[in-house]
Amino acid sequence: MNKKIRVYYRWVVWGVLCLSYVAGIIHRMGMGVIRADLENTFHMSAVTFAAFGSIYFYVYMVMQIPAGMLVDSIGVRYTAASGTALAAAGSVLLGLSPSVFAACAGRLLVGLGVSVLYISILKTQSSWFGEREFGTLTGLTNVLGSLGSILAQTPLVLLVSLITWRYSFVSIGIFGFFIAALCYTFIRNKPSDIGLPSVAGLAAEDVKAENTENTENTEKSGVMHALAAVCRNFYTWPLLLMYACFYGPYIALTGTWGQSYLESVYGMSDVKAADYIIIPILGFLTASVLTGWASDRLLKRKLPIMIQGTIFLLSWAALTLIYKGKPPVTLLGVLFFAIGFSAAAYIPTWACGKEVNDPAYAGVSTAVVNSGGFVGAALIPLLMGRVLDRYSNIFDSRQLYNRAFLICLASVAIGYALIFFIKETNCRNVFKSARHVRDKGI
Repeated sequence: MNKKIRVYYRWVVWGVLCLSYVAGIIHRMGMGVIRADLENTFHMSAVTFAAFGSIYFYVYMVMQIPAGMLVDSIGVRYTAASGTALAAAGSVLLGLSPSVFAACAGRLLVGLGVSVLYISILKTQSSWFGEREFGTLTGLTNVLGSLGSILAQTPLVLLVSLITWRYSFVSIGIFGFFIAALCYTFIRNKPSDIGLPSVAGLAAEDVKAENTENTENTEKSGVMHALAAVCRNFYTWPLLLMYACFYGPYIALTGTWGQSYLESVYGMSDVKAADYIIIPILGFLTASVLTGWASDRLLKRKLPIMIQGTIFLLSWAALTLIYKGKPPVTLLGVLFFAIGFSAAAYIPTWACGKEVNDPAYAGVSTAVVNSGGFVGAALIPLLMGRVLDRYSNIFDSRQLYNRAFLICLASVAIGYALIFFIKETNCRNVFKSARHVRDKGI
């Protein structure tokens, strides 16, 4: 009976967390569709708008290690409920903001609140699910995140046109408070909190028992010691930097500049442009399922990254070098789908980050790798904004955006080169064997 209850309830816990994560993704991806509203309301330049959007990512990046500490100390339940409520308050403040300063404060609160959610999900997957389900569940989480990205496009455009951008974000904030209540009501940190057996006790998974013990060892040894150990590990850095180089261009296209690019270069309406931005998001959604599943089934981490990374590089090269920033409309959808599908190349990096580091530092290593993506998501759109501001009076729209997208191509090329330095783990922890090789000088 306990087994049936636990199998059912773990999906409740995971599902509520994912609902909160989806709401956070709407904030992450929704700025592009209200760019004109924000610029008109607060008299923003392209650089100011990019900086405003990047506040979310800077806070998110800085908070990854503290987020890991929070879920380890006070637990997922209180961390996720508090974070969701804080993000909701930020959304309401953004909607009601009388000045750009207040709007930035609201954006900061949103970033601060949602920064703890993904780490909470990863922690829940470790506590409620088996190790062999980790990659697949990570893919499913990103699928749901893609649904949030879709809601941040055409549906958000329609909502804004119906009740204005201000009331839209106030409404999203009110709904966020409801989700925070769900988090507090239904989330439990681990099965034993409601009298259910652990994953190890239920399925006799020795690996999970080892992970549980290692989590305790992490707490005893100290987070700062764990952080130093993870950062000293050479194999951590190709994962972190590759994720940054791939995620930044994807966010720049789907969350910041894609909407205005389509409106300026192709003359699309805001609704039609938002429809097109959904295409790469659908590509990412599709690949999120396949990448995590394939990685777990093939027992390979690096292989899926390499295959999709190649497609990602070729797609950006086609957009910028072959078509000079303006592919034929008949091919635009295909190219956008390819970009979104191949952007999911970074999904195995979280699992790989755990597997190249000491198992005792699994939470910290995941948080460190996860921070990389938000470095790219903060910097790439900002660099593009500088290009758009600097050359807006020199180039036409096509040349202007193509020059900005060349930054994305350069970032992807660097990320692709980093893939060759990623260590293949075959879906098992290789830290001890790698350390043995280093110690022996092999």
